[in-house]
Amino acid sequence: MIQFLQNTPVASIIFIFTLVTSIYAFNDNGLYGKFMLHPYSVYRKQNVYTLITSGLIHGSWMHLIFNMFTFYAFAFTLESTIGSLRFGVLYFVGLILSDIPSVIKHKNDFHYHSLGASGAISAVLFSYILFYPLSTLMIFPLPIPIWAALFGILYLVYSYYMSKSSRDNINHDAHLFGAITGIIITILLVPGIVPHFIAAITGQG
Repeated sequence: MIQFLQNTPVASIIFIFTLVTSIYAFNDNGLYGKFMLHPYSVYRKQNVYTLITSGLIHGSWMHLIFNMFTFYAFAFTLESTIGSLRFGVLYFVGLILSDIPSVIKHKNDFHYHSLGASGAISAVLFSYILFYPLSTLMIFPLPIPIWAALFGILYLVYSYYMSKSSRDNINHDAHLFGAITGIIITILLVPGIVPHFIAAITGQG
């Protein structure tokens, strides 16, 4: 853990803090009320801080495990690749911008709340894909490793399905907008990343 904190301090702190805050919230419903994104209020310039704090809590153990697995699989390598400052910018801008469409969509729905770090983690995932599209990882229960680019596609398909069928407080829509944000921010922060991605995909890298 000390080595992770030294080499990738931003990803390490986000990972630890999100785990601790989420687990604490499981046993303290009051924290949900303070931290959850409430688009009705945010649109009226109230509780704007929840654009950040909503990413520190999760709706269930499965939600937390899924997000933290994805973060662990990609975030530390990405921070090592682009540096801590750019990684921090990517994560927190991704977290905020991925929630803006939900704020607009639900601005008049007083009863709507959402939570989770899905948008920021999606930004991390798709930024990683621009660098390492053909890197592989094992996903249970699949018996074979899959490419990061394929995982990204499956991630968005799952999110689309859940956004249409789910009635929980998880902001599944943030996955798509987080992915778009992650791609745009990476292109802005890392000149030449698009040619690099094309070369990696075509085997010319």
